[in-house]
Amino acid sequence: MKTSALLLTLLLGTSPAFGQALPGTYKIVSFDVQLDGAQSLNPFGKAPKGYIILTKSTFMSMLTGDSRSPGKTAEEKAALLDSMIAYTGPYRVEGDKLIVDVEASWSQTWAGTAQSRTFSVEGNRLTLVTDRAPYTRDPSKMAILKLVFEKIE
Repeated sequence: MKTSALLLTLLLGTSPAFGQALPGTYKIVSFDVQLDGAQSLNPFGKAPKGYIILTKSTFMSMLTGDSRSPGKTAEEKAALLDSMIAYTGPYRVEGDKLIVDVEASWSQTWAGTAQSRTFSVEGNRLTLVTDRAPYTRDPSKMAILKLVFEKIE
């Protein structure tokens, strides 16, 4: 009996992802930003759009704001970058961390980096929380981002 319990522990590991169906397609439910000394922001609006897809080995994310319009001028087109996030690459789980080795990104500064998110799964909801880091829209401020997704397949 002790041998089978030990074997089960070794096979399942200690990550909360084991025993749960992490791979799948998830639709964004909410995107909140907590800036130091400020209230929570919803930079992508109250109804952000987008998905993350997790296969057994690859992560892909595409998120946009809820009120985007096609850009006509160079300035409008450049501003669209502030209303989206997209990146992809292989991922791994280490404890409660989901770490993506970014191969391609909407922000070239992310390419070649490891993006780490604390994650939790409750029912069909996946929550990703960033570490405290400079806010991409205003690097003079520190932010924590919290994204909640609902599994659709």
